[in-house]
Amino acid sequence: MAKSGLTIVVEIDGATETLKAFRELPKQATDRLRDAAGTIAADLLPAVKSAARSDRSPQADLVASTAKVRRDRIPVLVAGGTKRLGVNRAPAFKLLFGSEFGSVRFDQFHKLHQGKQGSWFFPVVEAEAARISAAWTDAADAIIRDFSEGD
Repeated sequence: MAKSGLTIVVEIDGATETLKAFRELPKQATDRLRDAAGTIAADLLPAVKSAARSDRSPQADLVASTAKVRRDRIPVLVAGGTKRLGVNRAPAFKLLFGSEFGSVRFDQFHKLHQGKQGSWFFPVVEAEAARISAAWTDAADAIIRDFSEGD
């Protein structure tokens, strides 16, 4: 089945090694890491939705309403999907990329295609990448410490 949304995962230095270390810990440690990652991602949602509201594309605010946190061991945000939006009831995935990157072909997006530079979703996540990475690393270190103290 084809993907119908956009998933953003922040690249975190040392995440692969950290996740390998979690394999040696009880399942409760991974559950706590998922909770921490979800909290970190949820803290980012208001900024993403605010950026969409201030975007020039009227579809951005509609698509931002589909943005949500996906439960994972690292912070993950997703947007799009098959939810029908707007007056014409278009599926969110059909509006997502035009609202984020613009379009040369469709005037409805009110901006020309900007290449790889997004306008509301990617810039917010990229601006917060260092903070997200630091918060996740701190949370993972604390969880590993908590579960390793018994050894």
